Amino acid sequence: MDAFIVFLQKSPFNMMLFGAAVATGAMLLWPLLMRPFRAGREVSAHEAVQLINRRDALVVDVRDTGEFEAGHVAGARHVPEKQLVERLRELEKFKTRPIIVTCRSGTRSDVAVQVLRRNGFGEAMNLRGGIGAWEQAGMPLEKR
Repeated sequence: MDAFIVFLQKSPFNMMLFGAAVATGAMLLWPLLMRPFRAGREVSAHEAVQLINRRDALVVDVRDTGEFEAGHVAGARHVPEKQLVERLRELEKFKTRPIIVTCRSGTRSDVAVQVLRRNGFGEAMNLRGGIGAWEQAGMPLEKR
């Protein structure tokens, strides 16, 4: 331990390297640490298919128009993230159904799920990993 402290004290560069290593490790662990807090708000591609088939879940794609047109889940409703709040009224009739929200990687859709849940959509869920995970699971995409 003493050798490590001496190493850190030798140069400000060593301290910066150590700080960078700690920050990088924290960023890598963050998704793992946050997973329990998102329980029930995320579904895998296979779980999403089951919800679509068994409970008539609605898929809402919050990506930009170009991304959506390049390929999306069949039957998905396109509501870009920036327009979600102003277009909530369109989704009102689906409040009692599961809603699976997707984007490219699952980040924008996670924010959208929070917005939907705050507005009474209790079964809004994020597609874990987004369209990338959907494709990786071998699921088809529809293109416009």
